[in-house]
Amino acid sequence: MKQNISTLYIITGGPGAGKTTLLHELSRHELVTVPEEGRRIIKEQINSGGEGLPWLNKELFAEMMFEESVKTYLRISQTTSAEPVFFDRGILDTLGYMKLENIPVPESMEVKAREMIYHNNVFILPPWKDIYENDPERKQTFEKSMLTFECMNEIYQEYGYNIIEVPKISVENRARFILDRLI
Repeated sequence: MKQNISTLYIITGGPGAGKTTLLHELSRHELVTVPEEGRRIIKEQINSGGEGLPWLNKELFAEMMFEESVKTYLRISQTTSAEPVFFDRGILDTLGYMKLENIPVPESMEVKAREMIYHNNVFILPPWKDIYENDPERKQTFEKSMLTFECMNEIYQEYGYNIIEVPKISVENRARFILDRLI
């Protein structure tokens, strides 16, 4: 039996908006969370001396991120559970990234993105300068974070998802905001 797509939730937004911290908070409520593929890929590429990095080879990075996001979606969607699952970014985030970076999106990726469905409500975290910081995997400027937010907002709407903006409040209250809106 497959996971019901009505329990697969996306948390998206630009870099440094608090997604990972929010997912850690949701996991404290004993909820299933799925970490972002992009950050893992960046760490692996740095450690192996690979070129699949957004500051070296954006196209390769996007391909790797899409492939890993699809694998993760398939793995999670094959589990049997009625409990919600929260993804730190979804498959469409890669397409949004590609559009942001002016990388042509192959039709095969668009088709696959339409086949792999999440809950219709997507939670998006707006740019928040007070909490934004760079680290070895996050080299984007705050301005790029704002552009990414807009791009993610657009791509999810383009694919028919309902965007719910999570307010800039404490992480505990952000988690409560999301949990209060689960359907």
